[in-house]
Amino acid sequence: MPTKEEVIEVIKQCYDPEIPINLYDLGLIYDIQVQPDSVYVKMTVTAAACPAAQTLPEQVRQRVSDSLGVKKVNVELTFDPTWTPERISPEGRKKLGLPE
Repeated sequence: MPTKEEVIEVIKQCYDPEIPINLYDLGLIYDIQVQPDSVYVKMTVTAAACPAAQTLPEQVRQRVSDSLGVKKVNVELTFDPTWTPERISPEGRKKLGLPE
């Protein structure tokens, strides 16, 4: 069974195609739950009309499954709460040149 930290490290390999920051540091991951036989990820995208809204959840699901050997990975896409730039991590802000 993977740890939450291992799941986070895998998600940090997934990127929004328009922003050069990984999904975790971008603040798109709202929740991660690791069970003995499954992983649940609740995430959002930067805007409801984001063209990557169809592909990013599948990218996360596939990476977690392939990298950690988890057969059941449920990725829920939500827009509540709405993503805002304040959710970007200090590391992500630094990479984007934003104030911390």
